[in-house]
Amino acid sequence: MVLSPCFSRQVSHSLGLSRAPLNMNHYANKKSVAESMLDVALLMANASQLKAVLEQGHKFTLYTSLITLISLSLCLQVLVGILLIFIVKWNLNDEQTHLRLNVLENITTGCIFIIVAINVFITAFGLLIKTQRQQKNP
Repeated sequence: MVLSPCFSRQVSHSLGLSRAPLNMNHYANKKSVAESMLDVALLMANASQLKAVLEQGHKFTLYTSLITLISLSLCLQVLVGILLIFIVKWNLNDEQTHLRLNVLENITTGCIFIIVAINVFITAFGLLIKTQRQQKNP
């Protein structure tokens, strides 16, 4: 079966495989939406962790540390979400916004790096709490 060239072009275009020039705004918006989805997933995971730590109560030694780290991570995630909204709103093709967009992208990247580092500690402390719980309840 041989496909017509017209059909082939339609399929290529619908899959984003056309040879038209890259629309930077479209690309940047897709990238920001993907970052936002990952941010929402991490936000939900941190909210779940916060609930689990609050249910454990003050009896664990790392309770305050975990509450602080999870709260800081949640606040930074909200900040990143707000920054991503501003990044998507500005036109990438407008050269007057390039400096602002670059600064916002750098701040967003830095915040995401800090969020990842904080979540490494949250996971490590969470494992310590699970270990303590297992030792107390054999």
